[in-house]
Amino acid sequence: MINMKKKVVVLGGIGIGLIAASIIDQYEDLELLGFLNDNEPLGKEIGDFERKVKVIGKSEDVHKFISDENTYAFIAYLVMKNKKASYQKIKSLKIPNEKFINLIHPTAIVPRGYCKLGKGVLFSPLSQLSPDTTVSNNCILLPNSFMGHNSFMDEYSSIATNSVVGAHVHIGKGVHVGSNATIRETVRIGDYSFVGMGAVVLQDVPDYAIVVGNPAKILRYNND
Repeated sequence: MINMKKKVVVLGGIGIGLIAASIIDQYEDLELLGFLNDNEPLGKEIGDFERKVKVIGKSEDVHKFISDENTYAFIAYLVMKNKKASYQKIKSLKIPNEKFINLIHPTAIVPRGYCKLGKGVLFSPLSQLSPDTTVSNNCILLPNSFMGHNSFMDEYSSIATNSVVGAHVHIGKGVHVGSNATIRETVRIGDYSFVGMGAVVLQDVPDYAIVVGNPAKILRYNND
């Protein structure tokens, strides 16, 4: 019996796209077909060094690829502005959940049987979940990020490098937690909000708020 590789198309490019590509390369049973990118020309190779990934289409071409039963998609968007618009763009593609692939680096710590993972999630090197955590669809944890027990991360949210999320925290939809930020236990982070780099969040954050500083305070609102 022949073991067929799962083929993957990545919607994105530089940054998260190349992180996704590097994780795919860690697994012998996965094959990266290329990037679907709306800003770069067809055939362009993305990557500054030896490993480069070719642009093979635009995001709207995704169904042409995933119509193959052995091909899956990964969304590698980490948009800092207009998060809601970006989220709505993803939804408009109408990619079936079963066609999203999870990309988990071998060094990531995800307790098997103790956590609930959605579809299309990415766990970078040395990212870590505690037991009884939930990570929803299309979420991203960057290197050395940590999420404490009984916390919940809604879809299309991201936790950046070296950030710590305490226990019993609710992270809303489309949230970005910046590098080196700390969120204390039992805090609620509202939908489409942004936690700045190094922020120390001690109280709830409203929807669309941008919070910065120690202790974190509202800088302004990002109403798309």
